[in-house]
Amino acid sequence: MIPERLTNGIHYLRNRGFQVKLGQHINDVNGYLAGRDADRLSDLNEMFYDEDVAAIFCTRGGYGTPRILEQIDYSAIQRRPKILVGYSDITALQLAIFKQTGLVTFSGPMVAVEMAKGIDPFTESNFWKMLTGPQARLQMRVPADSNFCLKPGNAKGRLLGGCLSLICSLLGTQFLPDFHGAILFLEDVGEEPYRIDRMFNQLRLAGVLNDVNGIVFGQFPDCVPKSDAPSMALPEVISELTAELNVPVIVDFPYGHVDAKYTLPIGVEAMLDADAGLLEICEPAVIA
Repeated sequence: MIPERLTNGIHYLRNRGFQVKLGQHINDVNGYLAGRDADRLSDLNEMFYDEDVAAIFCTRGGYGTPRILEQIDYSAIQRRPKILVGYSDITALQLAIFKQTGLVTFSGPMVAVEMAKGIDPFTESNFWKMLTGPQARLQMRVPADSNFCLKPGNAKGRLLGGCLSLICSLLGTQFLPDFHGAILFLEDVGEEPYRIDRMFNQLRLAGVLNDVNGIVFGQFPDCVPKSDAPSMALPEVISELTAELNVPVIVDFPYGHVDAKYTLPIGVEAMLDADAGLLEICEPAVIA
């Protein structure tokens, strides 16, 4: 039986005129995973094999995409490139696909999450604008009332990133893209400040931060201390960790595990103007 929130998300897509095909194992559960690895892998590969499928919308995040990366049929993805949308745990899948095939995917709302509970109008408008036409240039801004500029300047580069903990899970593997010259965007949820500190330092020690041209910090909901032990607030952590970087950095960008957010195309050329709190997509993310 399909959970109510997934039913609601499917209803939303059908109301917009889409035909919906469900993965064969969409209701499976295996501990904290959405089914056995082989079955989740099979569902993903089958969606890319099916010539009638034009876009793949993930139902939600969760856990376990790194477990299937080695067995994905990347040659099929190259032969039949399609829109792929998701965020959170889907980050590992999206970065691996970009590394192996160069396919642009979309870090955006999911069927059993935003689409299920009533998608925020801001999120909805930007999502469909991004996916349904080859927009040459799209501008995204941090709200003017935010102290968004941490390090001033301008930069241009390929937009790469997603959920911080999933990016770290790919370090040292064949599935992490080259971040040289990239605009790195980051978000996460439910991580204490010391863990954000640890993961960001892992990126630094791995050389990622020395390679990027700019950094965009999205939203980090519930990333607060969980006990009365001494701690730092997340803004203080981010400020300290970026102090020695010589690239533009902005914070509070509307993106991540929040209701109102932009959809970000992973792998396109983008321009960051930290002084204006502006992220501009410089090339179409889809073809006509």
